[in-house]
Amino acid sequence: MRYLLCLLLLLGATVHAADRNRVEGYELQNGLQVILKPTSERGHVAIRLVVGVGFDDFACRDKELPHLLEHLFFSGLDGEGEAGLEARMQALGGEWNAFTSTSDTAFVIEAPAQNQRKVLDLLLQVLGDTPLDDARIATAKQVVEREGGGHYSHLERLLDQQDLGREAHEQLAVELGLACAERPQVAHLQREALEALRRDWYAPNNMSLIVVGDLDRLLPAFIERRFGALAPVEVREHPELPTSNGNAAERRILRRGLVGESATLHWIFPEPEVAGADYAAWELLKDYLNWELYQQLRIQGGLSYGPWTERRAFGAEVFLSLNADLERDDVEPALAVLRRITARLRDQGLDPATFERLRGLAISRQAWAAQGNTALADYYWGALGDYQDGHFGDEAAALRAVTPQQVDAIARELFRQPGYIRIEQPLLGYDQLGWLLPALLALALPGALLWHRRRKAPRTAPA
Repeated sequence: MRYLLCLLLLLGATVHAADRNRVEGYELQNGLQVILKPTSERGHVAIRLVVGVGFDDFACRDKELPHLLEHLFFSGLDGEGEAGLEARMQALGGEWNAFTSTSDTAFVIEAPAQNQRKVLDLLLQVLGDTPLDDARIATAKQVVEREGGGHYSHLERLLDQQDLGREAHEQLAVELGLACAERPQVAHLQREALEALRRDWYAPNNMSLIVVGDLDRLLPAFIERRFGALAPVEVREHPELPTSNGNAAERRILRRGLVGESATLHWIFPEPEVAGADYAAWELLKDYLNWELYQQLRIQGGLSYGPWTERRAFGAEVFLSLNADLERDDVEPALAVLRRITARLRDQGLDPATFERLRGLAISRQAWAAQGNTALADYYWGALGDYQDGHFGDEAAALRAVTPQQVDAIARELFRQPGYIRIEQPLLGYDQLGWLLPALLALALPGALLWHRRRKAPRTAPA
């Protein structure tokens, strides 16, 4: 019956190709989640194989383990090496890459439609047959180390310990116990750990296969035959994510360089639990805050050209931040503007007309938010948590359901907190340097004269 449904889906692709939220989704007997989306874009498919393992599944010492294995999968099959493997993909007309995030590892492939089954077959070979020998591991470690900024020196470790090497949000996450205090290393990672990672996590019941585009009518049968042959395992439980210890200074200045007139202001708020505050409501508040920052900091105040609002997750916590690139002398005026904005939203709520306009824009944006096979495959990858029974959540409907009163409630709770202020700026401004240099010269000049006089004084011959 499933084959019949898939065939009918592919034969009638043009009927619902424009319906972004509707897909043909099913689960193989071994637990592999399959999501197929035929589109009217001919000659191309976008493939995403998403494996449910990422950085957050490992302790700080071993966090680079999934990233290292991801690179090893591109090191080549027996006897061909990395270049030989890449040549095989090129011969099929495809391009591929992979990405490791906090929660998953995704293999991203763009390929011509006529070779979609061959490309998937090559991907299966890579995941199952890539040798994990010491020489390959050593080479992959060098690549991962270079991607992370090169060898982690004692000076860089010291700078990290002094909070001089991190972006403001990451620095706050370290303070709150939500992120690792030092950059994860790879030198100590062993082959046994990599083999265990592939065995315990790279299993069909921990994977989602997404294929979007000009789908082959034989694709469902191919997936059943090749991917269905993979053996499921008892997937390990994901560890609990760290929670905030609440132990962070409310305001800190983070030094970035020695001399300069620029500064970046971040006012970071932990997102509180608010009844009815779903993803759509938070996104609409973010859009509203972006408009406020644009109006107040750029148009009226002329303090920042491109202020922005950002939402970021660390551990089990999510943060919303108000940010602005400034001149260092404008930090306090900009902070005063932000205080007025947050106080007004906390006490008076949102302007209904502005909210309706911005919500209408957000709903309209859904019509062009994921155009083309590649963008659509990426959308499905990012929205896997909102997928159920052949349908992804209707974001436009979710946005329509949000009321101004819901967003008002979020703003009241959010801005009731003091938040965390982080200011990134160089150690000295040019004016400060202009005062400092003459002062240093004034202090150094008497010492230099004294040294010169002592050097020219005649020496007394010994008796």
